[in-house]
Amino acid sequence: MTVTIGRRELLAALGGAAAAWPLASRAQQPAMPVIGFLHAQSLDTNADRLRAFRQGLKDTGFVEGENVTIEYRWAENQLDRLPALAAELVRRKVAVIAAIGAQASVFAAKGATTTIPIVFVTDDDPVRRGLVASIARPDSNLTGINFLAAELGAKRLELLREMVPTATRVAVLVDSTSPTAAEAMVRDVEPAARAIGLQIHALNAGTSGEIGAAFAMFVRERMDAVFVSPGAFLTSRRVQLVQLAARHAVPATYPVRDYAVVGGLMSYGASLTDAIRQVGVYTGRILKGAKPADLPVVQRGKQEKFS
Repeated sequence: MTVTIGRRELLAALGGAAAAWPLASRAQQPAMPVIGFLHAQSLDTNADRLRAFRQGLKDTGFVEGENVTIEYRWAENQLDRLPALAAELVRRKVAVIAAIGAQASVFAAKGATTTIPIVFVTDDDPVRRGLVASIARPDSNLTGINFLAAELGAKRLELLREMVPTATRVAVLVDSTSPTAAEAMVRDVEPAARAIGLQIHALNAGTSGEIGAAFAMFVRERMDAVFVSPGAFLTSRRVQLVQLAARHAVPATYPVRDYAVVGGLMSYGASLTDAIRQVGVYTGRILKGAKPADLPVVQRGKQEKFS
């Protein structure tokens, strides 16, 4: 039997097929990779650093909304929320997790997965903390950026001594919401202080009330200056800290420029903006196929001094 198709029917059939081709093509396109962005703090205080992260991604060829999607999880300085937020990202089956804002972010992500790549920022020794096997060869699903807190702390003490040459007794305020990091900070600062003839008196603070009580003690004990340690909680209370230092006329030094921006006397520390840009770069490289185990932990980064 011979079937004859008229010209009109043929054109209609071809037109229908042509209309279907774009739909089939779109259906076959791979889904955009998804990044999990886990941060201990809040968006309103980290807009500049988020832009830096996106710039790092862009440097490796990824633009949010064009060829990559980002799932954001902000703990709003409630560190106990981080494990649940990290678990959400794992259930979302993200391709990589950027863990930022506090060491608690890193450990929450590490506790949630042993297979999804994690890129971190930490101011403690990542080998000593069990995050990686070595700086050069992480040999795990984690890699990232490491600040040498001991050296940065020692330099900040030296600058404080230059600013207050008569100082002999310095109060060190540590963030008790991150007890392991707080202990490491005191351990690192003590020998540096002894080397330049300073006595340090450490005091923990994990609430706004404890910060107020700490400054009352500093005044009562006639401390010559205050050294504020790094920490997500203390950074979130930077306005309170700067105002208390000004009210009691206590010279104070801070770990990041955020304090100087709101009126703090002096800050010296690693550039978190630059570090988070590098986190974006490493995240992009992992999306392109690099393995965290083969990406060396980047140490130091740029440093910033503001006064």
